[in-house]
Amino acid sequence: MSRIENGQRRISTEEVAMILTAYRIPSAEREEIIAEARAENASGWWDRPLPGVPTEMGTLASYESDANGLTDWAVSLVPGLLQTEGYAMALMLSDDMTPDIAELRWVARRRRQKILGTKDYRTYISETALQTRFGNPEGFRTQIKHLLGARERGIPVRIVPEHLPFGLVSHSWLYMTFPHTTPVVNVEVAEGGVYLHDEQAEPYAKVLAKLDHIALPTRESQTKLRSILKEA
Repeated sequence: MSRIENGQRRISTEEVAMILTAYRIPSAEREEIIAEARAENASGWWDRPLPGVPTEMGTLASYESDANGLTDWAVSLVPGLLQTEGYAMALMLSDDMTPDIAELRWVARRRRQKILGTKDYRTYISETALQTRFGNPEGFRTQIKHLLGARERGIPVRIVPEHLPFGLVSHSWLYMTFPHTTPVVNVEVAEGGVYLHDEQAEPYAKVLAKLDHIALPTRESQTKLRSILKEA
């Protein structure tokens, strides 16, 4: 139940029925809730967004679900798809967010992370982002260990050294490719993101090529992460 309530495990329609029976919910109301659960399982969780979670997060999750390839460029923070709970919660609470809203947004972020392992996902992370610590020391070490372990989960994490040209460090973004349509870029802005299509998205393919050229190779990136972990 704890894993279901925290969004770490998907609940089936049959489990919904069992729980409603255990709670002695009246038959008519039970059937209505089961029908809603069945409809939700047939679509994505973002079709019924959580209270306090921006609609834009659901929009992003929908794009991510349809994409076949995702590439993150993270300038100042660990990308959301690779954040641990301690890091994410500390980050949100540092922005004067109330604990209950922060918890709901973490649940939504954790649901987004379920696509990992089902998509071709890779990330470039600025070395500067890894110098900005959120949470207590142990929480930050857990975050770095999580990035170190990403390689074993089939997720390439490459570190981009400091002191980059302004064009690269100006903002973070997520480059998404699709089977039957042109790429879409999600550019992070305050409280959400902006979506770029067609000719607006084209320049980001060139930036990706530049990132691939200047980023540390995977093995050297692992060495850099171990060095950061040792100093944490």
